[in-house]
Amino acid sequence: MEIVIVVIHLIIAVALVAVVLLQRSEGGALGMGGGGGGGMSGFVTGRSAASILTRATAALAACFFATSLILAILAGSSDEPASIVDMPAPAQEEGVPSSPSAPVR
Repeated sequence: MEIVIVVIHLIIAVALVAVVLLQRSEGGALGMGGGGGGGMSGFVTGRSAASILTRATAALAACFFATSLILAILAGSSDEPASIVDMPAPAQEEGVPSSPSAPVR
């Protein structure tokens, strides 16, 4: 189950990055974007493109947030120890020395 959610989470993350990169840059203060000739010629123009990409970004962000929460809940609910520090110490048998003895020659 966790593997399926992780795969979905990764697909959503890649799609979210792609949708954000498709959006038109509005960095006018940095002297970038928006202006000269290129862009989305013929795909979808004007406000409709911004509206579609904004909605897609919001939907993908909500899905990413949801899968992140689900993965965190699943990770926190497991009963197995999280690290070697959390594991119980192995029981020692009686008659077995706890430290190695000198080698026999």
